[in-house]
Amino acid sequence: MGPAEIVDLSSDDESETVGLKAVKLEGDFVKDKRYQSHITGQDSEENLSSNGPSTGHSNSSVLEQGPSPVDDTGISYVSPIGAAPLCRQFWKAGNYDDGIGSKVTVQNAKSYLHVHPMFLHSNATSHKWAFGAIAELLDNAVDEIQNGATFVIVDKTSNPRDGSPALLIQDDGGGMDPEAMRRCMSFGFSDKKSQFAIGRYGNGFKTSTMRLGADVIVFSCHLNNRILTQSIGLLSYTYLTQTQLDRIVVPMVNYEFNTSTGSLKVLNGNEHFMSNLSLLLRWSPYSSEADLLKQFDDIGSHGTKVIIYNLWCNDDGNLELDFDTDPKDIRIAGDIKRIDTLKAWKSINEDHIANRFRYSLHVYLSILYLKIPECFQIILRGQVVKPHNIADDLKYPQFVKYAPFIGGSAKGTALTITTIGFLKEAPQVNIHGFNVYHKNRLILPFWQVVSYYDSRGRGVVGILQADFIEPTHNKQDFERTSLFQKLEVRLKDMTWEYWDTHCTLFGYKEKRKLKPGITSMHKPLAVEKPVILNKSSSSLVNAKAYGNSLQCSKNLQRPEQAGQVEDPKNLHLIQQNKQLRAKCLEFEKTGEELNLKVPNLKSKIQEAEDEYQRLLAEIKSVDVKEE
Repeated sequence: MGPAEIVDLSSDDESETVGLKAVKLEGDFVKDKRYQSHITGQDSEENLSSNGPSTGHSNSSVLEQGPSPVDDTGISYVSPIGAAPLCRQFWKAGNYDDGIGSKVTVQNAKSYLHVHPMFLHSNATSHKWAFGAIAELLDNAVDEIQNGATFVIVDKTSNPRDGSPALLIQDDGGGMDPEAMRRCMSFGFSDKKSQFAIGRYGNGFKTSTMRLGADVIVFSCHLNNRILTQSIGLLSYTYLTQTQLDRIVVPMVNYEFNTSTGSLKVLNGNEHFMSNLSLLLRWSPYSSEADLLKQFDDIGSHGTKVIIYNLWCNDDGNLELDFDTDPKDIRIAGDIKRIDTLKAWKSINEDHIANRFRYSLHVYLSILYLKIPECFQIILRGQVVKPHNIADDLKYPQFVKYAPFIGGSAKGTALTITTIGFLKEAPQVNIHGFNVYHKNRLILPFWQVVSYYDSRGRGVVGILQADFIEPTHNKQDFERTSLFQKLEVRLKDMTWEYWDTHCTLFGYKEKRKLKPGITSMHKPLAVEKPVILNKSSSSLVNAKAYGNSLQCSKNLQRPEQAGQVEDPKNLHLIQQNKQLRAKCLEFEKTGEELNLKVPNLKSKIQEAEDEYQRLLAEIKSVDVKEE
């Protein structure tokens, strides 16, 4: 068999014709007899010749029709050449040597975009944290809720070639047709136009998968107008480095399921199918076409399966993702943070969600989304992850309106409600900060906006959704714009204001630090009438989440609006605030007592109903005897 062409997906100009250096197929690559009638004689030489041109449409396949290729007689490749890369540590895997022999001849190079494989690694370095990369892949599944997705699975699987662990992420969304798959594997394409979509830049799949492992294979099914397509794509840093290519090459094959005959046919003609399939069988975890197609069995008519293999290791030589410590979780190896605090408080701090989310994927996924539809589930290693609202962990919560000033005026559409309060474990926990969400997705968890040396701000935590600022590409921070800086200043003031008016509840002495040029501290948070929000408002504000102690306040007053603390009116307001809080606590206690009575009353009602049914049956039996 002659040499096969490499298929290139890195071109933005699909009309350009490029000549690619051929990769010689080894002797144990066997062509399936089912395809011989379609690729024989002169056609074979033309289609598989190394001198033939290759177009940018690399998602095309060879065979136009043919029986269903699902049996064991298909193409197979068992060469050990697909081994893991020599360097298994992500932060040391950026060294790349593209040999002279791999240089690609590009015609009309002025209009052709050339993406070097080294970009895959450098692009992935935007993810400093492995869980942030996993979150990117989950965002794609959550965005598919509008297309009917009901679950996303995150689990451990294994590479059948060597038994090494691999990461599986699978959803039952709309899936991708061949063109969508090609765009997914390319750079800078995004079809997400919805204002509620989390994804935006069309770069998250590449950065996240390459951050987690050296290689990824994607299987996707898509059903449209009763036409079912199945697509397979491979993005392999191992393949690119070991063959020393100087451009990104992504093998893809596409099939269409014939519902009338129950068979598969290969799409897009016969130019690239054999070369693409040979690369898939050589560098993917699967050594035969039948094994590849078997991966569609549990996907159904729509959905996507992502398998990341050759996972990266840490500096100790262990896998960065720890699948063994907890069989129901995925952890980051060696990332458990020890808290330096009082011995009696040590376990409370180390076991708190603010510490555990850094190394436990289960904990992180529970707070990753502010609100998820009840019809959608995140399933981690066979266990459904229950969403956790951090606002439920607060006591004495207050709600503060914030409308950023844009162009000199407050934007009502950007109005956000910040929930602020003390953690229930306060003052034992040395934790503070704000959890900032964007379009329902957690961007900054426990963002510390204040630094304290005398406990001022300790235990104060907030939650808000800030859609008026833009996240960075890795969705682990926000762009440092003037709006972001204003928000940071506002949250810092908010923390100190809340602390100063509530710290005495925990035995702290009230401390008021003066800012330069200001003779006194701000007014305390004023307790106003509850803010009534409609159903479309943030789920943070609801009576069910916070009980009868719900308190709402208007904007914290700015320094220029604040009065003197010594003002008798301020002192009177403080006293009133304390009295109202005491009454609120009494009402809560009464509510708890009433809640305890509810089960007892329900039990008595049930007993009465049972007695009624017994007497009714007895009366009926008496009537029958009299007749």
